Amino acid sequence: MNLELLESFGQNYPEEADGTLDCISMALTCTFNRWGTLLAVGCNDGRIVIWDFLTRGIAKIISAHIHPVCSLCWSRDGHKLVSASTDNIVSQWDVLTGDCDQRFRFPSPILKLQCHPRDMDKVLVCPMKSAPVLLTLSDSKHVVLPVDDDSDLNVVAAFDRRGEYIYTGNAKGKILVLNTNTQELVASFRVTTGTSNTTAIKSIEFARKGSCFLINTADRIIRVYDGREILTCGRDGEPEPMQKLQDLVNRTPWKRCCFSGDGEYIVAGSARQHALYIWEKSIGNLVKILHGTRGELLLDVAWHPVRPIIASISSGVVSIWAQNQVENWSAFAPDFKELDENVEYEERESEFDIEDEDKSEPEQTGGDAAEDEEVDVTTVDPIVAFCSSDEELEDYKALLYLPIAPEVEDPEENPYGPPPDSSVQASGPDDTLAGGDSKKQRQPSSEGGPAKKKARTTTIELQGVPCDEVHPLLGVKGDGKSKKKAAGRPKGSKGSMVSQSYKQHDIGGMD
Repeated sequence: MNLELLESFGQNYPEEADGTLDCISMALTCTFNRWGTLLAVGCNDGRIVIWDFLTRGIAKIISAHIHPVCSLCWSRDGHKLVSASTDNIVSQWDVLTGDCDQRFRFPSPILKLQCHPRDMDKVLVCPMKSAPVLLTLSDSKHVVLPVDDDSDLNVVAAFDRRGEYIYTGNAKGKILVLNTNTQELVASFRVTTGTSNTTAIKSIEFARKGSCFLINTADRIIRVYDGREILTCGRDGEPEPMQKLQDLVNRTPWKRCCFSGDGEYIVAGSARQHALYIWEKSIGNLVKILHGTRGELLLDVAWHPVRPIIASISSGVVSIWAQNQVENWSAFAPDFKELDENVEYEERESEFDIEDEDKSEPEQTGGDAAEDEEVDVTTVDPIVAFCSSDEELEDYKALLYLPIAPEVEDPEENPYGPPPDSSVQASGPDDTLAGGDSKKQRQPSSEGGPAKKKARTTTIELQGVPCDEVHPLLGVKGDGKSKKKAAGRPKGSKGSMVSQSYKQHDIGGMD
């Protein structure tokens, strides 16, 4: 990826639009894996589209949910993907096979979920009108995190960079720092406005490098704090933010905020229009405003982990923002000159001779002497951008890329599997369903492998949580709701059949 050649002294933020990714379905949320090689996009028809970000092609489609996907998160090694849908279900997926490992059913809609940065067995879930929940995937157990005020359950939560602590924030501006393993309160403070009034916490985001984190609040100000100072202040501390970022002219509310890969820049997406504001963290100055199509509303923003690239979602399409790449031919040869017109070249004596007869043998010094040294071409040095500050080696078991399946013109006819007759004979008495439905159900096993086992579903019971809540994605003002429903799966006429087959089998790949 030539990460070693990234310009370290240049500007590290995008400047212009660099195309779009059309997922066929309407995109709602997106997230990069840890290396930025794959981009997972959750769609409103329940599918997860995984893009190979280097080739900008679809590497895999997982038919994950029946209802829209509202939150996504990669595991640390990239082999697993955890998703949440608007019907209150959280599922864990094997990225290579597309199988569902297990799923959890919550009583209220899921606003956000996040995998533990180091421990792939833990997932943090933020349900609506509920305290955050820490899931343990291996034994399907859960722990409800303590909150500051039991009457205020509009709580957001996030792991810190290493997952040692969980930061939670409520609608009264109170931030709690909890130990991830013991759930004990380590530190706390209250976010206040200038007049000592409190303001609701909308989101908490951590930088991939360094100890900084940001808090997006309802007063339309993004506050940047140093995590080390928070822990030093302890309980009921009064830490001062390093920076306060806001749009003083338009008083823009922020839909989604995040740090750049190196933690030096902060991008915030406007909740009013498709506009991205980029600030430099150290100084706090606004360096760029990226404007999308007028009239579109922004849904999600993700910054590439190692490159100055931003992905944003509006109107169901993923927009890519990057730097303007200018061709610099002098990089190939220092004395290279671009000519406006042909110039007659005067050949020097012996310039193109195989051996220069007049050349005297100089002594080997400096660079010439180094040419005789043996060069190690077998040892692979770890790429610094892929390693954490407390790690020396890369994770060699990590899933960086996906094999791209061949495109089939008619997905209904599978040329790689057995003929339809043999699959009908092989089916047992339990498969006596309608013709088209049974064919769709047997599709996973028609690829030659055994039939996929049904994923285990665990119901999470939370005390005092209302069960009739509607996810904010579905409760859109105006006629947005009807538009979203109309843009469901392409085969709208077979909706009931599709939902039956997806309940019976957790299949991956295209439907």
